[in-house]
Amino acid sequence: MSKGVVLSVLASVLFAVMYYFTSLLTPLSGQEIFGWRMLLTAPCMTVFMIVSGEWRRAWDVVRLVAAKPGLIGGLMLCSALLGLQLWLFMWAPLNGRSLDVSLGYFLLPLTMVLTGRLVYGEQLSHLQKIAVFFAACGVLNELYQVGGFSWATLLVIIGYPIYFIVRKRLKTDHLGGLWFDMALMLPVALWFVQSGEQGFAVLDAHKRLYVLIPILGLISASALVSYIVASRLLAFSLFGLLSYVEPVLLLGVALLLGESIKAGEWLTYIPIWLAVMVLVFEGFKHLVRQRKA
Repeated sequence: MSKGVVLSVLASVLFAVMYYFTSLLTPLSGQEIFGWRMLLTAPCMTVFMIVSGEWRRAWDVVRLVAAKPGLIGGLMLCSALLGLQLWLFMWAPLNGRSLDVSLGYFLLPLTMVLTGRLVYGEQLSHLQKIAVFFAACGVLNELYQVGGFSWATLLVIIGYPIYFIVRKRLKTDHLGGLWFDMALMLPVALWFVQSGEQGFAVLDAHKRLYVLIPILGLISASALVSYIVASRLLAFSLFGLLSYVEPVLLLGVALLLGESIKAGEWLTYIPIWLAVMVLVFEGFKHLVRQRKA
């Protein structure tokens, strides 16, 4: 369990780094950044899986589909669900939807907890219930401040739980399944890059992108691998609660980029930080118990 907690936090840190890193990729649009991210993340993941011995997982998916060809529709659905989330993450900050998406990420852990309870019958520990209470207070204040849900918010809070449920049903909730999700996105990613204002020629026009874009792919692959492995090691509810680390870090990135917290928003962020502190405390308790064992 401790390994799962560490990987989940690491994934959140890497996603926050990537969020800031996109600000360095001008003049690329959100669609182009998404396209480049996918085109480079897939090769990085392939290398990682070969080196780590996880490539056999991709063959497991091939054998699964060969035995049940009808599963290809489920794989395409998984790819589309993940692709929408990855596209939205890159597109929203450049198109005035960052607030809507951040609200979605604040609400996501609660919807994950609800999914774990209703779909898988998971029970919450006492500390997890306290964390849910704090987080709910922060989310309710954010909902009050914003005044409603946008399509971007709904896409986050509904799309991710469905994605993880479908992966578990298909038995592709491992790195091989993630690799196929990414591979099926490549044609769309290629189209996004080619349809940009300068297409692939943007690299020659802005030489620094030859270095920055590969770094983006490396960060993206590392974050996704850590995120998926953590989802396998942790209970669905705890995995969802740990997702609160990411929006807190994204807040730090926003402050670093010059944004500020409004007076009414402190009642959102303080309870969220308290929820994260409770989860960190619970993780520390588990580590102490494991060492004693």
